[in-house]
Amino acid sequence: NMLRPASTVNNFNDYSNQVFVPYIQSQLQHCLRLDVVFDEYIPDSLKRATRNKRGSGVRRCVQCSTVVPKNWRDFLRVDANKKELFTFLAEKVPPVDFGQGRAVFVTKGEEVVCSPSSCDTLGLTPCNHEEADTRMIVHVAHAVQEGHKKIAIRTVDTDVVVICTAAFHSLACTELWILFGTGTNYRTFAIHETAKLLGIQKSRSLPVFHALTGCDTVSCFSGIGKKTAWSTWMLDDEVMEAFLDCSRGPFDVSDECLKKIERFVVLLYDRTSSKSYVNEARKQLFTQKGRTLDAIPPTQAALKQHIKRAVFQGGHCWGQALSLQMTLPCPSEWGWEQSLNGWTPRWTTLPDISSSCDTLIRCGCKKGCKSRCSCIKSALKCTALCACGGECSVEHIAEVT
Repeated sequence: NMLRPASTVNNFNDYSNQVFVPYIQSQLQHCLRLDVVFDEYIPDSLKRATRNKRGSGVRRCVQCSTVVPKNWRDFLRVDANKKELFTFLAEKVPPVDFGQGRAVFVTKGEEVVCSPSSCDTLGLTPCNHEEADTRMIVHVAHAVQEGHKKIAIRTVDTDVVVICTAAFHSLACTELWILFGTGTNYRTFAIHETAKLLGIQKSRSLPVFHALTGCDTVSCFSGIGKKTAWSTWMLDDEVMEAFLDCSRGPFDVSDECLKKIERFVVLLYDRTSSKSYVNEARKQLFTQKGRTLDAIPPTQAALKQHIKRAVFQGGHCWGQALSLQMTLPCPSEWGWEQSLNGWTPRWTTLPDISSSCDTLIRCGCKKGCKSRCSCIKSALKCTALCACGGECSVEHIAEVT
């Protein structure tokens, strides 16, 4: 997205020679090694559902002579286009001489190609990470082993900031920088300073906190932003232990962790609450404090599924950022269910309220309730919600029953 074709670019060979390779050469003026890490596109993965929300584009076969599409953004919306483009660009790197003492590593599927070709790729391949967000950390660790102590990562994704902070204490580099955003939004973050300020435990528990409070694959709590969640976390020391336990293998969610996270969610919605369970807090906030339905915590059943999704992302996926080969469980065990359209969140295990709560039944009788009345059929007395205004007699209901 950042390296868009110039007006002089006609085909993909031009794009490689005039845009991609020159950009690498410009970056190598400031460093000795450059790693280009691409996403992988795995069928039926959780990320596929997230990418589908970005819209669709036109399929274009990527070859040297293929004309570059005019709408670059639409072209990059198609996974097959990007997969072919990344492979095409990776193959253009090895023949290029980037200068004495300079090295370039580019991911190509699970493998890595490099220039010069004599570079050691042991520790980089084969890598089965789907997201470049985590695979970058594998390349950082490899660069450190090769003697590099000051490293910068270029990204536009907040997740990378979180993952790097969590992984820093396991790396032996002295400085780790994030070059974030583009244009007027460009910023730099000193991850080494942030990680040291937070400490080892809080840094390593950050991914689960970030996933729990909202990321690409996990929904956020309605009306609760990151700043509110962060300030609440700073007041609740116990929940950090739960985040930390969920951030490291075997990535289980114990009853004790659930209890601590549940109390944390209660505090997100009401800092002064003495309640430990969300169901109790929901009742109190709705009945005594006049909160609307979108301003109270989720039910305990819904929260449990939400926590599972957060641990899957923050613990299983991001927690294995330093592993060359990730071992991931089936998402169906972690708050997801598969449908014809791919993976969708399992919002709750409770039955639909309309089928489980009889009090929601109301009739539309306007001239007195008779045998066809829905309330009479359910052996219930009409209420003020009914069209009759609740005028049915108790005797009639009893008789029908």
